[in-house]
Amino acid sequence: MYKYKVSILGTGFIGLCSAACFAEKDIMVLASTHNEKKANMINEGKAPFYEANLQEMMDDIKINKPELLQCLTDPVKAVLETDISMITQGTPMREDKSIDLGYIESTAKEIGEALKQKDIYHLVVVRSTVVPGTSRNLVGKVITEVSGRVL
Repeated sequence: MYKYKVSILGTGFIGLCSAACFAEKDIMVLASTHNEKKANMINEGKAPFYEANLQEMMDDIKINKPELLQCLTDPVKAVLETDISMITQGTPMREDKSIDLGYIESTAKEIGEALKQKDIYHLVVVRSTVVPGTSRNLVGKVITEVSGRVL
């Protein structure tokens, strides 16, 4: 049994590097991506992009702690099976130079769907480039609306 189980929703640079660091510290991680090819690569212990030292960490985890890092294509399942969820989705820039929070919002909806089925405390962390207030005014609001739970 692990002290903490963390879901990382988004497997880009921030998400996968965070997942590998948590696994290295003996924290069980369920990463989630909608990209099946990427999920398979991660489950095979292969980094889908270059980041200094990431492949070495992935190799070490695959050999010594394979149960600590798994990647799913179902974010709801990842949230249901963990105690903490970390949103690590990208926030691309629009043509007008504002940030697009669409990925953050859709991930918040997925978390809300999962929380409908959970009756215990679940911590949600936003680890993305967002403007102040996004966690409360978008993420929290969406999770509350979808899940019916007061945050």
